[in-house]
Amino acid sequence: MPDSVSPPVDLDLRLVWCFTVVAEHGHFGRAAEVLHTTQPSLSRQIRRLENQLGARLIDRGPQGSRLTEAGEVFLPLARKLLRGANQAKARTQAAARPGRLTIGYIAGVIVTPVVRELRNRHPDAEVNAIHLRWEEPRTALLEHRVDAAVSRLPFPTSGLDVAVLYDEPRALLVPRAHRFAGKESVTLADIADEPMLRLRNASQEWQAFWRAEPRPDGRPVPDGPSIDAIEDKFEHIAAGEAVAIVPADLGFAGLRPDVTAVLIEDIEPSHVVLATRTGDGNRLLAALEKCVRAHLTGPVHAVAR
Repeated sequence: MPDSVSPPVDLDLRLVWCFTVVAEHGHFGRAAEVLHTTQPSLSRQIRRLENQLGARLIDRGPQGSRLTEAGEVFLPLARKLLRGANQAKARTQAAARPGRLTIGYIAGVIVTPVVRELRNRHPDAEVNAIHLRWEEPRTALLEHRVDAAVSRLPFPTSGLDVAVLYDEPRALLVPRAHRFAGKESVTLADIADEPMLRLRNASQEWQAFWRAEPRPDGRPVPDGPSIDAIEDKFEHIAAGEAVAIVPADLGFAGLRPDVTAVLIEDIEPSHVVLATRTGDGNRLLAALEKCVRAHLTGPVHAVAR
């Protein structure tokens, strides 16, 4: 006997989305700008949602908007509901188009030969590649924005199958006028007093790996400026405010003439991996893994001397 299913609740997902935007911005005016609507229209939509739920979600005041107790309870459920709807759509579309594969990749990893070979071998399939920010691989996979991701550890891997493709050395990114510029290599002891950039909102695991902390002698790592995006590091490093540990494969010296990279001798390498969703039945994944292992076998760039 099939499982019985209760009748669905009359809940408009667009109204749920509007509520999450208001909750995020804490202000109807700013939320209305993001949603490309007017404040009165947005207020009516929130009231419709409140009527559907039978509970007041937001109190409006002179200083902005505040979630009620019911709103605080509903917010994480609303976000989960929207994620579930997006995943349901993505999975259904994937099942309807089994010959489609989207590969996510991060900076410094070139997947062009992989995409080219897959297209040649499977001309009936739609194969695409999209760039991912450093923190996106797992989220992009679980939200079905990509079917596979070529990335660097560390990142959360629960719900994923992860295979190491190759290791790449790590290097110290310094300004051209730095005392280490032009050296063949340095050690962790050499850089003990160098202030390191700190990336806001990065996980503790990520910070520990890319700042090499704790150091072998237990000394704390000196803090340099805090940044919101990895791309911001160039300005701070070029200005001599801090240094950063980076994958040696990125070839930063070719991107800017005012910075250079020096290999770090006594540090664990970075691991470049192929990540996919656990249990994904996409027929192209097996072919992808073969192509990836054939073409992505090691670092492309060399550290500038």
